[in-house]
Amino acid sequence: MAYRAPVDDIAFILDAVVPLAPVAATDRFAEASEDTVTAILTEAGRLSTEVLAPLNRGSDLTPSRLENGAVRSSPGFDAGFRAIAEGGWVGLSANPEHGGAGLPQTLNVAVGEMLAGACLSLQLNPLLTQGQIEALEHHASDELKATYLPKLISGDWNGTMNLTEPGAGSDVGALTTRAERAEDGTYRVTGQKIFITWGDSDVTENTCHLVLARLPDGGAGTRGISLFMVPKYIPDESGKPGVGNSLKVVSLEHKLGIHGSPTCVMSFEGATGWLVGQEHKGMAAMFTMMNNARLAVGMQGVAVAEAALQHAAAYAAERVQMGPIIRHADVRRMLATGRAEVFAARAICLACAQALDMATATGDADWQARAAFLTPIAKAWGTDVGCRVADMGVQVHGGMGFVEETGAAQYLRDVRITPIYEGTNGIQAMDLVGRKMMDGGEMATRMIEEVLDGAKAAQAAMPDLARAVWDAAETLREATSAMLEAEAQDRFAGAVPYLAAFARVLGAHYHLIAAQKGDDARKTLARVFITRVLPRNAGDLAEARAGAGDLDALPDTAFAGAA
Repeated sequence: MAYRAPVDDIAFILDAVVPLAPVAATDRFAEASEDTVTAILTEAGRLSTEVLAPLNRGSDLTPSRLENGAVRSSPGFDAGFRAIAEGGWVGLSANPEHGGAGLPQTLNVAVGEMLAGACLSLQLNPLLTQGQIEALEHHASDELKATYLPKLISGDWNGTMNLTEPGAGSDVGALTTRAERAEDGTYRVTGQKIFITWGDSDVTENTCHLVLARLPDGGAGTRGISLFMVPKYIPDESGKPGVGNSLKVVSLEHKLGIHGSPTCVMSFEGATGWLVGQEHKGMAAMFTMMNNARLAVGMQGVAVAEAALQHAAAYAAERVQMGPIIRHADVRRMLATGRAEVFAARAICLACAQALDMATATGDADWQARAAFLTPIAKAWGTDVGCRVADMGVQVHGGMGFVEETGAAQYLRDVRITPIYEGTNGIQAMDLVGRKMMDGGEMATRMIEEVLDGAKAAQAAMPDLARAVWDAAETLREATSAMLEAEAQDRFAGAVPYLAAFARVLGAHYHLIAAQKGDDARKTLARVFITRVLPRNAGDLAEARAGAGDLDALPDTAFAGAA
């Protein structure tokens, strides 16, 4: 089954469920007209379906490799990336001052889904570059912007993010990479970084690393960390790649999936770097890039779920066991719940992107708070749905799903990284119930009230579904009050199931809107989600309110099965 970009489903959401129209009505994004949006989605869909999707299977079978210190890409990646770059897709949301199109992030996220659904390993290259572009736009000096942004936006160069070290993963403040000031105003960066996505490339002229490091007078923890631009090749006076910098790829990781994406161990050996932002304020600049990436990764989960679902549905239509198995009730249950979950997760991610655009266009603090609140939900729920649906795809294939030749397993292997990188889903959930509720639960309550209002408005048209959504939202409101009153450890112990419950309520809300504005299939899909998926909230919210007492009471030896 060949992947088909879900252009129609994305367009429906942006028209009727999470409308792009309010974004396009702002002065900032006035160019995002209906015709422009249609043209962009159509062309990105064509690129994804016809050019990138055929590269996916080959990238799994012929991974990127390290030869004589340089990365060699999977077959076809050079041409595939050039099609992305020459189409202007890297700079779709970038500032026009440096060559970007300046279009809404919502469109960029939608396009990113289609590229990732076609070939996740390749899409990771422009995704990281886009995050670096945003970080530089917000924090770099004018000189650095002039040197790097045009090349990154054009796709001539690619960008990376260097946080993690062997002894500093989620605890970024434990990093040991150091930087020293040089007399010419640059810095010398020394240390090792791991898990660097596309840390080297033969599809671009230069690879530009944003590296977190500590200056000699940098304090302990994250407050003393600075951010540096450290290119593979130092730009010469004309802005072209010049002499090689003092850095190298030590090795590539051998991974469960995304084999075509080179995940590098990087060594910086007194490499020349330029400060991005202020000294000792590097985490603020890096968080700009990370927040961009978290939403994008949530949509990666949706993307792979969509591809896996298409693959499974095609197999089910062709596989005959007492008739085509797509007619079997349990297979239909799997495919229907998968389709319903993909729609809900896609709508949540686009709602987060819409809030980001409205915040950018208006400067309104409420939109900023909404985007911040939705980011951990979009990242965690989108990637959990990705894993769940890809796993379901293997199950639909039966024994053949466990056989690599069918391709079903690749989706599960590829998507499994998404709940881990850019902040594990457990960290996202703790962020939701911690930092994102420091407003006393105001934004959480406001979003729950929107769901209640939507259920009330749908009462006349579909009373049973509206009542179910209303009840779920009220139960979530009660659980939110309990979470706000709980001690931190108890709150964190229930964070993951609480986030899942919140996401399902939002997903049900968007399904209810779709059911009122769409055709009979939309109505039926909403019924599937609200009657089969939403009821899982009862168990999750019970766990969310259970606290940490029983978890803390278990001795560490119990987890290993020791006596």
